Amino acid sequence: MQKKKAVHTGIPGLDDILYGGVPPGAVVILEGEPGTGKTTFGMQFLVEGAIKHDEPGIYITFEELPEQIYDDMTSFGWDLRDLERQNKLRVICMEPDILLEQMLQPHGLFEQIVREIGCKRVVIDSISLFRMVGDEEHVRTNVYSIRNIMRKHSLTSFFIREYSEFEGMSMPFENYICDGIVRLSLKPLMDKYRKRTIEVLKMRGTRILEGEHTYKFIHNGVYIVPSLSMAEDKMLIREAEVLSTGIDSLDDLLAGGIPRGSVFMIDTNSKANYRYLLSSIYSQRIKDDDCTVTMMSGNTSLDTFADTIELFGVSLREAARKGKAFFIEHYRRAVEADLEKAIVRVDKVTNEEYAQVLNERLNPIFECEDLCDKRWFVYYDLNTIISERGKDFLLRYFAEEMSMWRSLGITIVVHCNFAEIGTETASFLERTCNGVIRTWVDGNYQYLQVTKSPSGRVSAPHIIANVAEKPFVQLI
Repeated sequence: MQKKKAVHTGIPGLDDILYGGVPPGAVVILEGEPGTGKTTFGMQFLVEGAIKHDEPGIYITFEELPEQIYDDMTSFGWDLRDLERQNKLRVICMEPDILLEQMLQPHGLFEQIVREIGCKRVVIDSISLFRMVGDEEHVRTNVYSIRNIMRKHSLTSFFIREYSEFEGMSMPFENYICDGIVRLSLKPLMDKYRKRTIEVLKMRGTRILEGEHTYKFIHNGVYIVPSLSMAEDKMLIREAEVLSTGIDSLDDLLAGGIPRGSVFMIDTNSKANYRYLLSSIYSQRIKDDDCTVTMMSGNTSLDTFADTIELFGVSLREAARKGKAFFIEHYRRAVEADLEKAIVRVDKVTNEEYAQVLNERLNPIFECEDLCDKRWFVYYDLNTIISERGKDFLLRYFAEEMSMWRSLGITIVVHCNFAEIGTETASFLERTCNGVIRTWVDGNYQYLQVTKSPSGRVSAPHIIANVAEKPFVQLI
């Protein structure tokens, strides 16, 4: 059965937090303290439906007169009177008990208006006032009834509820019977200021981007900036194809994968096992018929690396024999005779000679007629560079080398331990890279977080879970 299309809220950022929008027909509690903008949120939701989606709406208020709401909303450029003339909106002011009476009455005023304008969206401001009508049991019955009426008519609705941080630990019963809870808050900011935050605590039928997100009022309404957002590298993400990491859950965090021609850093702490993460990325490049260059680390020989890659169903040795895999080797380690041609040995090369030697060996390979139309992938172990050539060499040479390779459209993944190289060097490397994937062990779990990406989005920390099948890791 095909999933129904989400209802767009018209509030920039909120649909991103809800992975597309509110599930159709959902009843959502919109709660917040006075001054958080609940009325504006609700009206923006209705205006979006009326103007852009041919989904007329009803705004029901118990406290403010329609004229006051019309005047307040003109500051955002919304002409509510005109929408009413077009039968795309109704603003109704009545007492809670009268509303309930009309809702429960067959062919009552509420049902008449729903049918008259073809209503699809409803905002009730505020559901809290029903607590003033009768005892607790009576109030529960009334709110249940209103929720069921919304579902009967397939209306996507926001029930505004007054909320205070001082309510205590008890959860209002309204929050149990609804499909979603969206909370607006005012929080201290830099001693003298306050910031507005929004958090989706619950939403049946869709994933949510968890955490608190900042919102502001701008000229045309509410604007939400989802948390963990930064500026995009628009040129890179617009022009580059993305390369899969072989780990579906990581590809999701990276908006599809690693952009071709970018530099990504894998930052690990000393306890983290990054082997399967790296091996999945690397083996996927071989599966996709890319050519590769690998800087071997001190504790991983070519045989060990090749054996690990074979766990992913590909033969690194075969790629090397075909002239599609090459290895930069700082250590005098023996390899099979027919693989020696794939080794670029730099163990006796001085720092001053290093760039020249690499260029002399690798540039003809990159420019080879049989390989020049191939995608190239480079894995670079910076821990080896630092231990063998020093931090000063890294600072002097790394940016130049990455820039040269990127200009050739080569995709690079670099491994380093930021904690061991110092804050200044780590900051330099982070600025040089297009993306950073951080993995670390904390207590009993290993975590992964995308802390920088060309798309401008970084992720919440995810737990790395071991799984029996390839790629052997999953992000939770």
